[in-house]
Parts: sequence; structure tokens; C-alpha cells
Amino acid sequence: MKLMTVVLMTGKNCVIKGAIIDDNVSIGDNVRITNEAGVVDADHTDEGYVIQDSIVAVLRNAVIPSGTVI
Repeated sequence: MKLMTVVLMTGKNCVIKGAIIDDNVSIGDNVRITNEAGVVDADHTDEGYVIQDSIVAVLRNAVIPSGTVI
């Protein structure tokens, strides 16, 4: 059996709603991941996330800087 370690580091005052967060993600302080703008589809893989069918998915090993609003 293979054991898996999942690391999720979130900063202070973060709001995450209706999102999928993959393994080993680091999220800075004051980050909002809510898709308040209602974006349906967007590819921001270079920034560590994608939006598909209005659902934000933060990708494995992503680092979301403090103050980011998605």
C-alpha cells in the first residue's frame, strides 16, 4: 500500500468557496477563490488554476500569492 501525504497551506483571512484544491497547494494571506465574476471557462495554468463550467480548480503544487482574487 502506498501512503500519500497531502499538504495544503492557507494564509490568514482566506475565502474559498465552490473550488477544488489539489495536492500540495500553498495559498497566501487574504486570497479569495470564489469566482465572483461568474467566469465559465478560463485557462490560467501558468498562474496555478483553471476554471471549467464555473468551478475553480487550483492545480497541484500551485502557489497562489497573497491578495489574489479568483
